[in-house]
Amino acid sequence: MIAVFDAIRKPLRLLILPLVALALAACEPGISTNMNSNSGPNVDPSKPVPVALLVPRGGTAADNQLAQDLENAARLAIRDLSGVQIDLRVYGTGGNAAMAGTAAAQAVNDGAQIIVGPLYGEAANAAGNAVAAQGVNVLSFSNNPNIAGGNVFALGQSFGDTANRLVRYAKSTGKDKILILHGQDLAGQVGRDAIKRAIAENGATSAGTIDYALSQESVIAAVPRAKAAYDANGANAIFLTTSSASALPLFAQLLPEAGLPVATTQYIGLTRWDIPAQTLSLPGVQGGWFALPDPNASTSFSQRYSATYGTTPNPIAGLAFDGIAAVGALVKSGRPDALSAGRLTQGAGFRGASGVFRLKKDGTAEHGLAIATIRNKSVVIIDPAPKAFGGAGF
Repeated sequence: MIAVFDAIRKPLRLLILPLVALALAACEPGISTNMNSNSGPNVDPSKPVPVALLVPRGGTAADNQLAQDLENAARLAIRDLSGVQIDLRVYGTGGNAAMAGTAAAQAVNDGAQIIVGPLYGEAANAAGNAVAAQGVNVLSFSNNPNIAGGNVFALGQSFGDTANRLVRYAKSTGKDKILILHGQDLAGQVGRDAIKRAIAENGATSAGTIDYALSQESVIAAVPRAKAAYDANGANAIFLTTSSASALPLFAQLLPEAGLPVATTQYIGLTRWDIPAQTLSLPGVQGGWFALPDPNASTSFSQRYSATYGTTPNPIAGLAFDGIAAVGALVKSGRPDALSAGRLTQGAGFRGASGVFRLKKDGTAEHGLAIATIRNKSVVIIDPAPKAFGGAGF
């Protein structure tokens, strides 16, 4: 058998899932799916617009560092604005829901006309509830679709966003009979559901689902089941929800060995297969597809951030840049209802730290993602990220 990673035959640490999607997500129900397009206070574009930035300052050491990165990115975005003045007011949430709700209410009492942040799903839910009566919108850093809606938007890249981009591309290339291989944990279930929706919405065909528990034994046992389902249902692609720090290395070895070679089987990943870099060396991921933010835009943002602050930004920091960029673009329009839900969801979207993005009427975000593959242990972009969205707006 092929040797992959030192610990491949040792018990897998399958509970370690470095997925921003779940680190930020909460399982709390959403505030509302009914978004009032007219919600949002009137603004005077000729004066500085008070914007509250809610960051997890006052929490753990990691939260405090991330809070600083988020604030730095927000201020970097403000520097880019031309003809727009932002009065940025920063509030710490301690990384918890109760403080986030209190901070949001205080921010609005202080005059904030929109809130950018907070980070975690439960905190975003609490912040939205705290200021819903005042009609103030919240551009949270969460990517949990369950907290989106009402006056809360989720700026982060969700599983649904990623799955839709990948399935749409797969369908366009004829890889339209997709078998889903997912864990039985929350990440796997959410990922499975996102892929199933994307298959239905893009006119592809489901070739079934295979699940597995978070243990090495269960992963190994899932392989022959996946091979049987792939053959029986005429699949031409396998969509995996797992990550590099979980079951991906083992599947990348065992699936090809079971008779699903990379030369004829299209593997698709819901997570980034280029992180960590060692993943690129796995024989089983060669030729696989995954989605990632616009590399050119992401690199440009990271370089500008590093030149300004002397450090590399946390990947999540770009969401604070995005929130301010959206606010600035809308205020520049000169409309008094610039920060209403209707304006926030204008079709053309905005240009952010990782490329174009837009906010949808259900409160989730759509990002302009690139499709990448792995060739000779290197990342190759096979379908570039869009530079713009269709629709009215900027």
